[in-house]
Amino acid sequence: MDKRHTFKDFVEIIRALRAENGCPWDREQTHTSLKPCMTEEAAELLAAIRIYEKSGDAENMREELGDILLQVVMHSVIAEEEGIFTIEDVIEEVSQKMIRRHPHVFGSVQADNADQVLVNWEEIKKKEKEGKSWIKSPLREIPQELPALARACKALKKADKLYGLPEGEETLGVRLETAFTELKEADAAHKKDELEKRYTEMLWLLCELAYRRKLSPEQMLSDLTAESIEVFEPESE
Repeated sequence: MDKRHTFKDFVEIIRALRAENGCPWDREQTHTSLKPCMTEEAAELLAAIRIYEKSGDAENMREELGDILLQVVMHSVIAEEEGIFTIEDVIEEVSQKMIRRHPHVFGSVQADNADQVLVNWEEIKKKEKEGKSWIKSPLREIPQELPALARACKALKKADKLYGLPEGEETLGVRLETAFTELKEADAAHKKDELEKRYTEMLWLLCELAYRRKLSPEQMLSDLTAESIEVFEPESE
């Protein structure tokens, strides 16, 4: 049987690619230049999970997890070259985090169900972030890089928990009906700016409704898009 590569072997492979006599493309990469790669690889992993759920074939998921690991190690090796941290530092930090955030497993805290685990998790996470210079405020901490629908729902969830949402569900329904009426009027009058404004308002209100119902607009729209593609382009038998 051929020798199987270890994680340590893999890190050394990436270091070799970044070395003076390594690969010209890999040597040129930076944290910034690799950002699109991580976005694409994350999406491809999600696609691979969908394929696995649909077909039971895990080959693609195994490959895409490797590509995600490649991104993690590449960033860590670049950081090592910059003298800021190493892959060992990354592993140590996430290990400490998992132990710290699971006191019901590694400590004496009691957690009888998943809801209690989440409560403890959020409280520990809140303490971890105290004094962090890059966190301007709870809502501004939400990454701008998130897809718009997912970011809106995350903002609503956090705002509700910290400050409370300003309106009840009855008012939300009225606002949705009003916004839709005004959207139709703007469309009929060919008022593009007003149409965009009302359309955006409806998206936000629909996100709020989804949040209140514990639904995921991002996932629902993604699923509907996939279903629509099947309608437009049905797979041949």
